[in-house]
Amino acid sequence: MSLETEINEEMKSAMKSGDKIRLETLRSIRAGIIAFNKSGIGRDMNNEDGQKILLAAAKQRRDAIDMARSANRPEFIEKEEQELAIIMEFLPKQLSEEEITEAVNKIISETGAGGAKDFGKVIGAAMKELRGKADGNAVQQIVKRLLA
Repeated sequence: MSLETEINEEMKSAMKSGDKIRLETLRSIRAGIIAFNKSGIGRDMNNEDGQKILLAAAKQRRDAIDMARSANRPEFIEKEEQELAIIMEFLPKQLSEEEITEAVNKIISETGAGGAKDFGKVIGAAMKELRGKADGNAVQQIVKRLLA
């Protein structure tokens, strides 16, 4: 089932159940899908495109959570965390810190990286391999730690 079909089905369920936060979140994802379809790329959306839309929505929620924490606004944090949890339902299972570390170690040995100067080379390969499977900030921190 395509992401668009899955989101539409979930929206129907959310409308029937009266779950406003879920419906609002699904509508925001659907808006991203509609924007992609109208972008003029000239092809149908594939799984990778759908994943990019979901990752962008998840990043937006994480940033909003960080801003709400820094502004000491707990009422916004809870809502954004609920929305993030809904978005994460549609993404593949996220890797643990140990799994990310293992993957980054493998990339470091494959690229022959020797220190902090090779950060760009390693982070590029790591993000390409781990896109959608791990949070970019977590990958970045692990790469910095292992290259230090």
